[in-house]
Amino acid sequence: MSNFSHFIDKLKAYMMPIAMLLGVCFHKQVAYFSFLVPYLIFSMLLFTYMRISWRGMNFTLMHLKLLVIQILGSVLVFAILFPFDKILAQGIMICMLAPTATSAPVIAGMLKGNVTSLISYSLVSNFTVVIVAPIFFSWIGFHQLPFYTSAMQISQKVILLLIGPLFLAMLFNKFLPKVSEVFQKKAQISFYLWSLALVVVSGRTIEFIISQDKSNYTIEILLAIFSFFVCVLQFWLGRKIGRKHQDTVAGGQGLGQKNTILAIWMAQVYLNPIASIGPGAYVLWQNIINSWQVWRNRKSLQ
Repeated sequence: MSNFSHFIDKLKAYMMPIAMLLGVCFHKQVAYFSFLVPYLIFSMLLFTYMRISWRGMNFTLMHLKLLVIQILGSVLVFAILFPFDKILAQGIMICMLAPTATSAPVIAGMLKGNVTSLISYSLVSNFTVVIVAPIFFSWIGFHQLPFYTSAMQISQKVILLLIGPLFLAMLFNKFLPKVSEVFQKKAQISFYLWSLALVVVSGRTIEFIISQDKSNYTIEILLAIFSFFVCVLQFWLGRKIGRKHQDTVAGGQGLGQKNTILAIWMAQVYLNPIASIGPGAYVLWQNIINSWQVWRNRKSLQ
């Protein structure tokens, strides 16, 4: 039995790259299951939130620094790239403006990071984008929608996934503690749910890129390249800031791991649809980094 457990632990270290490879190879097939992603994210967040001590949640100076980089950084990136190409500027801007992924606490837990701190920042990051994004998009986008309409459309994509499992976990912890204990003991299920979601998201991304206008290969390649550098930069900056506050993992995941599904949708609705290639490629880059981090962490524990 111990040999089997050891095999499972070793398999986990390679689960993310395997999931991404399966998504890429079978993109046509798995793209049909994209409707499952919100349910998978909801479920794995529920497992994660069950283990959280809500009394320890607070907004810190580190969170403020990350939020400043997220918001002002997106403005700076857009201003720098706009003179060269508006679509490139939009695509890379959204890679920085996008809020922290609702699944980031799952990865933080695998990396033995401060999950409570990351959830605190994830809440602030997502709700800030709900307010800031409509203002920003009304300035640079093609679709001039009223602020209230924009805010409602964006928030609908965030609130259900973010607040739903949070509220349910609090109810279970308070009124059904035995059920909560079962969830806490089975917390590793969140890893497998994330791996399954990664297969679908990777396949969906590849399918989306392939379906784009073939005459835009140059801008698509530039979006993919620049999104790589922005992804690495955000993980690096986040970890550097987090290290100063003894919260390295939460800092890196909070700034680097983005809600790319929301970012792709926002780009397609409010910006030039081709700009969504930026966050589409970001999906691959951030999960390659996450895969490497999880592998390195598990290897160090062996």
